[in-house]
Amino acid sequence: MLHAGLTGNIASGKSCASMKFAELGAHVIDADRIVHELLNRGTNTYKRILESFGNEILCGDGSIDRKVLGRIVFSDQEKRLLLNRLTHPAVGGEIERRILELEQIEACGIVIVEAALMVETGAYERYHRLIVVSCDPAVQISRLMSRDNLSIEEAKARIGAQMPVGEKLKLAHYTIDTSSTLRQTQLQVESVYRDLLIQETRIKGEK
Repeated sequence: MLHAGLTGNIASGKSCASMKFAELGAHVIDADRIVHELLNRGTNTYKRILESFGNEILCGDGSIDRKVLGRIVFSDQEKRLLLNRLTHPAVGGEIERRILELEQIEACGIVIVEAALMVETGAYERYHRLIVVSCDPAVQISRLMSRDNLSIEEAKARIGAQMPVGEKLKLAHYTIDTSSTLRQTQLQVESVYRDLLIQETRIKGEK
């Protein structure tokens, strides 16, 4: 199997692109969904985060309020780094487990791992190819404000807290710009997927 990483900054259109890849037949592993599972009550990650951030991050039912946690870490770099240290090892381990599980079922195909901090953590180096999704900054701000009900100042702060997308684009084997229509995004995804299939065939031939 060919392993590709898919990344990009917040509200850049990563989920839309990964959905289109899945429709074409790729096996998509979403790191954010894994984080959701790890934050469930009773997990070791849940316990460690609660010990570090306190009860103020909890909902009435005892679950972690991701919006409250997000506001905390996006306004405090040290706490953001702490959260990353508490979650990333477990997320990375689960991603590797799922890849191995897929490879035991199928000998060929495309696995795409979608993760926001793939470049920041160096995890992109584990994959055969890196896809970086980006969009026009104005579109990104508008999407983020609408999606998370944020003010323009809050949206800009969250975007500013991340590594500039230009640094990620320098490392990309493929880029997808989601600024325009869904159809334009679809066409770019199809083009990248066709080439990934070619690269996967080459990798099999080298073994």
